[in-house]
Amino acid sequence: MNLIHLPTIDFKYFKEWLWLTFAPVADKTAEHFHITLDIVNWLSLVYLVISVPFGLVAIWMLDTLGLKCVVMLCAWLNMVGSIVRVLSIVDLLSLSSFNVVYLLVGQCLCAMAQPLIVFAPTKLAAVWFPDHQRATANMIASMSNPLGILIANILSPALVHEEKDIPLMLGVYAGPAILACVLTTVGIHKKEPPTPPSASASQANSQSVFTGLKMLFKNKAYLVLALSIGGGVGLFTCYTALLEQILCVMGYSNFFAGLCGALFTVSGLIGAFFLGLYVDRTKKFIESTKIGFCLTALASIAFAVVSQFRNQAYALAVISSLFGFFGFAIYPVAMELAVECSYPVGEGTSSGLIFVSSQILGVIFMVLLQSLAVEKKNASFSTCTVAQGGALDWSRNWQLGKQKYDIHWEIVLGSRKGNEKGVKPEKRMKKQGAKPD
Repeated sequence: MNLIHLPTIDFKYFKEWLWLTFAPVADKTAEHFHITLDIVNWLSLVYLVISVPFGLVAIWMLDTLGLKCVVMLCAWLNMVGSIVRVLSIVDLLSLSSFNVVYLLVGQCLCAMAQPLIVFAPTKLAAVWFPDHQRATANMIASMSNPLGILIANILSPALVHEEKDIPLMLGVYAGPAILACVLTTVGIHKKEPPTPPSASASQANSQSVFTGLKMLFKNKAYLVLALSIGGGVGLFTCYTALLEQILCVMGYSNFFAGLCGALFTVSGLIGAFFLGLYVDRTKKFIESTKIGFCLTALASIAFAVVSQFRNQAYALAVISSLFGFFGFAIYPVAMELAVECSYPVGEGTSSGLIFVSSQILGVIFMVLLQSLAVEKKNASFSTCTVAQGGALDWSRNWQLGKQKYDIHWEIVLGSRKGNEKGVKPEKRMKKQGAKPD
């Protein structure tokens, strides 16, 4: 593993646990800061909103300035954002009932760091690794995302038993961000290896950012893949941000919601590991992606339906595991496929546009899901607190999930024609002078 691989992995899971700090303990956060559930959701949703405009800047930075500059800036934004969040619990700087402003500003700073590091795995794999290791390298870096989700889902409920524990949680999350910033600033000196690891890496023939964007919007195979991946990531965003709020209505505890999130993540790591190795050996990018998308869609529908029933802990645990196993497994493979079918567009541009689309779709899904949720009456079994807004009826949302599944199914099955027109991995390597494995 290369030196720059380590901070890339570190910041990807820092990014996730900073993003989801409050989601697993939404009720306690609302109670501590005397805010509504909608504002707590905005602490997560702001990541998606900020990432859309700043994502375009990150695309240019990654393909123009290189990995070193991007990783450095990400480190400092995460550190400063984490420190600003801590100011919300400092009595000397208290804004009384407006302390949540510190949280929002801190989340915005951390959100600006998100696209910088999310776009990095495909660039990292292309610049630092030979062709036969790229899918695996991309998988390792990309799967630090679910690792961060896992940490947030376990750590936040473990630290916060009552609302008075919120300051402890903020301090614990700030520590690693500060340490990582110091280590990155001192330890990273190069943006690329002295010797190119492959023939393709030695040829700096990527298009400029704006030229690349024009080419991507004319590439039907890429657009189909971007819409599919973006929709999937947007769905995962809703799952991780709203999981606790959905399950508490049916009497499930915060601990169980965190457990489902952890199973979702661990299963995803396992699935991504084996699928990454499989694709590296067989080069069956398209087949693996299509099958994975279909199975993920089925798992998402199963969760949407079963989560509306009580006493289904085992079923929800299994479904969450399957959802993560299939969903996260195809993410790094699909991102690598996007790079392949968009050649010669730069890796940062092709992966960055997909990320921006996922943030836009994530915002749309979050707003729709929240707007469809109504107050649930006579829910004596609910574990949702009054400060959290009480119990909300999410039963109508499964219909939205089914409609998204139908659209996703049609897109994936209909993408065969578009993908045949795209550049296959073997064809790309031949163009670059490398022999496929």
